[in-house]
Amino acid sequence: MYQVFHAGWAKYRRVFGPLIHIDIIDGKVWIQYEGTEIGVANELLDLGIPKQDIVLGYHAPFMRQHDGFAVG
Repeated sequence: MYQVFHAGWAKYRRVFGPLIHIDIIDGKVWIQYEGTEIGVANELLDLGIPKQDIVLGYHAPFMRQHDGFAVG
């Protein structure tokens, strides 16, 4: 499991939460959560990881067949 979090203070309120959560499962990169504007899947593609090795885990299983990436 790989995660990137933001943590700190917003005036008097504590803020803490994930920006990215990625798992490696059976040789595939599962993007479980993405709270960025850059598009982690696109960044992985630019790094040479093929679409068939990237699973958008934040999509419901029945929807993954339509997103152009691996089903899982």
